[in-house]
Amino acid sequence: MNSMFNECEVIAGCIKCNRKAQKMLFDKFSPVLFAICLRYSKSREEAEDVLQEGFVKIFSNIKQFKGEGSFEGWLKRIMINTAISNYRNSLKYYYHEEVENVSEEIANEEEPDYEYSMNDLMQLINELPDGYRVIFNMYVIEEYKHKEIAEILDIDVGTSKSQFSRAKKMLQKKLVELSEVRRLELVNG
Repeated sequence: MNSMFNECEVIAGCIKCNRKAQKMLFDKFSPVLFAICLRYSKSREEAEDVLQEGFVKIFSNIKQFKGEGSFEGWLKRIMINTAISNYRNSLKYYYHEEVENVSEEIANEEEPDYEYSMNDLMQLINELPDGYRVIFNMYVIEEYKHKEIAEILDIDVGTSKSQFSRAKKMLQKKLVELSEVRRLELVNG
């Protein structure tokens, strides 16, 4: 499939609304873009809706891609913005209420001693409350600055920083708990 994918030809075909070119673009990039959607969505179904909405935006605006920079980066930016917009629209007020109810206390702050897989880490990130998860993803994975996050989510910079700090603490606690579960699994064979 990759050897048959000519980015310039596919982009030109998509500009002309060629279904074959659109399918090639979707087939090539949907796995990586769907992973982005999953990071910002509460469920697989919601992520699928965001992916579909994002591709509609991509196909509607593809003529705006000027060939400067990475095409995949351009696609990712559209998908990230679509996912964040979906998040903001569906959880406008829920976000502020929910994160304040999450306990900040961590009973055990020792460092976990287990090696974690990427799946372990992504699972734990996805278990974070929505507000924490979104800010954590934006800051760590998408590399937004707190000022940018605050502007995008229409929150204070301090709120972004505190939510990120709380997300890190929750993840640390979850990693320690997972480490203990794995240790018990090894002991009990």
